[in-house]
Amino acid sequence: MPLNQNFIIELQGKSYVTYEGLLDLAHQNNLRSISVELIQIPKKENNMTAICKATAITDKGTYTDYGDANPQSVNTTIVPHLIRMASTRAKARTLRDLTNIGITAIEELNLDNFNNECHEYNQYNDDINTFNPEPPTQRQIETIKKLSDSLNININYETLTKKTAGQLISKMLNEKYRKH
Repeated sequence: MPLNQNFIIELQGKSYVTYEGLLDLAHQNNLRSISVELIQIPKKENNMTAICKATAITDKGTYTDYGDANPQSVNTTIVPHLIRMASTRAKARTLRDLTNIGITAIEELNLDNFNNECHEYNQYNDDINTFNPEPPTQRQIETIKKLSDSLNININYETLTKKTAGQLISKMLNEKYRKH
């Protein structure tokens, strides 16, 4: 069964799958259950690292993987929710195995790092594109539409450039995962 392309997000030319997409595909593959076990509680002694183990069961077998989260590996807004992020990452990794999806889940990224890289890249591009900004790509527009629908916000697409579309996607992803 193919992955619905609505669950693919494009960032800096790379594709990422959403946890929702993995879960949807897992249900298409007869997911019976998915459970999470907290392996390590975040403490000062372990650099505030939460580790979770996820196990998913289907008609065809059992799949297990681990996920971790610490203040250095998550967005600043997610730091108070390390255990939940470790759980989500563990489930995403397990579901990637179950569904045979080889691309990284968006939840596995630290979008703060992406935002910093994107900002540096955009500063360089500002010098080149000051007078002739590139329009947003079709994939950027599709991603913005999906995110704006899930966040229930309206977007003015007429003023978007490739640069501002990338920045908007980053902000919307941060907002979406801050709510989890």
